[in-house]
Amino acid sequence: MEHLGAFTYNGIRFALGSLSLIPVIKIFAKPDNAGTDDLVEKNNKLVIKYGVLAGSILFIAATLQQVGLLYTTAAKAGFITTLYIVIVPILGLFIKQKTSLNIWIGAIVATVGLYFLSINENLNIGFGDLLQLIGAVFWAIHIIVIGSFTKKVNSLKLSSIQFVTCSVLSFAVAFIFEDIQISNIIKSMAPILYGGFMSVGVAYTLQVVAQRHAKASHAAIAMSMESVFAAIGGILLLGEKMPVRGLMGCVLMLMGMLISQSSNFNIKALNHIVSKPAK
Repeated sequence: MEHLGAFTYNGIRFALGSLSLIPVIKIFAKPDNAGTDDLVEKNNKLVIKYGVLAGSILFIAATLQQVGLLYTTAAKAGFITTLYIVIVPILGLFIKQKTSLNIWIGAIVATVGLYFLSINENLNIGFGDLLQLIGAVFWAIHIIVIGSFTKKVNSLKLSSIQFVTCSVLSFAVAFIFEDIQISNIIKSMAPILYGGFMSVGVAYTLQVVAQRHAKASHAAIAMSMESVFAAIGGILLLGEKMPVRGLMGCVLMLMGMLISQSSNFNIKALNHIVSKPAK
């Protein structure tokens, strides 16, 4: 971010991510020659339709995250972003998915943690933190739609199309608002290559493939480990520091995330155990 604008960076890295999937699709994707030509054409249209929709949501989420990093630390961004672990089941209410008591308790604990992490003594939330919070909503929506789409079309092709969409949208905005210079791209080559091949090509693709066999809420808790690695990376690589108030907020957010997804945190079961007479 010292050399590149957010849209230029995302445009390049998502383009690299999409290109990296071409040989993978050639090797592992099942050929679309099963069934009639009409069926194959219908499937291809679905892949494009779902890929463009998922890519558009990914573009909004990634943009908010990348721009937000200009105004906040990587550690705080990681923890705020992972609020999607609470937002995912709450959004599930709108698609008639049952939300248990532990999810609401977890949401309250995580919200208190967010207060300590991001809101200062003057009751103001930083601009970067606000962008990350809005982005968390779109990351949650992305997890939900991927969970739905990947069960209907080829996961690898879906990933490739969503990456292309995100790249095109990012470049469109970059050419309008940012000054793209080859020299700055060269200076940022290491994070670009990592962001393109590892973050996009590997991590995002694994998300899509894995969500074919996992519930959205379960995927969210696994992906929430990014908050831990964001904090560690911010300290080790960027020399970031977090005050005690922020650390307290991180702990509460982590507790809220774990409570919201814990199958063992069941009030009824606890009451049953307590009220059960001893032998």
